[in-house]
Amino acid sequence: MGIFDFLRKSSPPASGPAVDKKVAGYAKVASDKRAQTYDRIEALQALAAMKSVEAATALLKRFTFSIDPSITDQDEKEVAFQGVVDAGKEVIPAVREFCARAETLSWPIKILRALLEDDEYRDELIDLLEGFDTEYARNVEPKQQVIIALGTLTGDEIREAVERFLEDVNETVRFHAVQTTFAQGTEESVPALVKAIASEESVRIKNKVAEGMMARNWTIPAELRGTARDALQDSGGYAVNDGGQISRTRSYG
Repeated sequence: MGIFDFLRKSSPPASGPAVDKKVAGYAKVASDKRAQTYDRIEALQALAAMKSVEAATALLKRFTFSIDPSITDQDEKEVAFQGVVDAGKEVIPAVREFCARAETLSWPIKILRALLEDDEYRDELIDLLEGFDTEYARNVEPKQQVIIALGTLTGDEIREAVERFLEDVNETVRFHAVQTTFAQGTEESVPALVKAIASEESVRIKNKVAEGMMARNWTIPAELRGTARDALQDSGGYAVNDGGQISRTRSYG
């Protein structure tokens, strides 16, 4: 081995710290809402081109704010989205961490959908949903977005995870929980749906449940029919017939 070979082998790689410093510099601009649009998009593109977990983690910060005009905001987020996806599945832990404190999950959910197979995606969404409770929250958007996303999939695990949100304190969350529950297409949801409308104050949710069960011709167990009848008294013209199915009591012209 020659002296120059030895020097080359013993010298530390020059790229390590330099790359880290470069990521930090681009990350500062990419996450700055007040930066010039040209500078920010250049930083986003540079980070996306690196296709590393560190760069992808920096790109996630672009989803924490919006700018005007909306078309520019969308374009920048598309660049960030593709950059994160291009980093591959190794970025999933960073996406999970981001989701835990994000005000909105629309883009992180899109990232998970792009990176994961159906079963993996379902499990990630269920894990996210388990982090929420049914009590009051200042911002219900993340919880609502996860419930809506689960409505694009089916499975007993989803039904079981979503059913408790049929009794969420937020009416909009309950409405989407009803939709996702029906999307599972299983009559096993009937007891939970009946229990939910028994304490439900929202007429639109009661009607949503009644319409869904009537359309699917689901049968209410005998022991729950009295509860369902009482719950539907103030609905938009629905009743439980002798066979345990929900039907219209009057038509509307």
